Amino acid sequence: MYNKMKIGYFADGVWGHNALKLLASDSDFDVRFIVPRFFSDDVIIKQLADDYSIDYLKCANINTKEFLRVISQYDCDILVSMSFDQIFKPIILSQYKVINCHAGKLPFYRGRNILNWVLINDEKEFGITVHYVDQGIDTGDIILQRTYPISDCDNYYTLLCKAHVECADVLYSALKKLKDGTATTIKQNTIHNVGMYCGKRQAGDEVINWDSTSRELFNFIRAICKPGPMALTFLNQKPLYINASQMIECSPIYVGIPGQILYKEGRNFIVKTKDSILKITDYNYEGNICVGDRLKNE
Repeated sequence: MYNKMKIGYFADGVWGHNALKLLASDSDFDVRFIVPRFFSDDVIIKQLADDYSIDYLKCANINTKEFLRVISQYDCDILVSMSFDQIFKPIILSQYKVINCHAGKLPFYRGRNILNWVLINDEKEFGITVHYVDQGIDTGDIILQRTYPISDCDNYYTLLCKAHVECADVLYSALKKLKDGTATTIKQNTIHNVGMYCGKRQAGDEVINWDSTSRELFNFIRAICKPGPMALTFLNQKPLYINASQMIECSPIYVGIPGQILYKEGRNFIVKTKDSILKITDYNYEGNICVGDRLKNE
């Protein structure tokens, strides 16, 4: 009799939908149950569970004996996490192999809000990694990793769209390797013995510091553009949300007043930065903007 890989699937959002569709359409896999984020309003994952006749288990705390008893009846070979928000603790890790798909190039960019941080840090590529879950944070052995280029045309939205597709494909490819026995693992400390962690971004982190270079500001703005919160500054004590900016080639480096508006081109305007100037091309502001106005951080 043909043996399928029996999967317990913990998932949320577009990432979770795309991967589930790949797994459910492949006869190598049998997704036995789906556990969504407990407080999620993701109705699509529930509909997909119904469409594929997969049991849907909502659980506030997966790290309990009661939950372990529930999932034990499914006889899973592996548990898979895709954008799930609970930590798998030893009570589960001692019983099951658990893998996770992380939109970061491990052992670097562990943690949260990775697609924002790679842009803020002016990276030229970002990674997607499927790894085993251990008791650390994104520290388990790597099963499969792929990298993707970042250009100046990219922003948070474009990276998010790419990651929604590629995370599903990398996870699916990793599971295929595990199923056919061709997977090899890499210990993260053989790549770098420390790695890097990124903290969760929160309210207030979107406020612009105009005493930054043009390149730093360009990266900051594109890192939190829609569907992020957008970069925030203030003019005449009213909020001005910036969604996009443009570097100006060959602009000279000179002393001036960071945050001062120097020139207007229709709706666009040019603002002084720490080292040169930056063109603001997409923003929301209720009021008039005049040459000479000064943008502030409060």
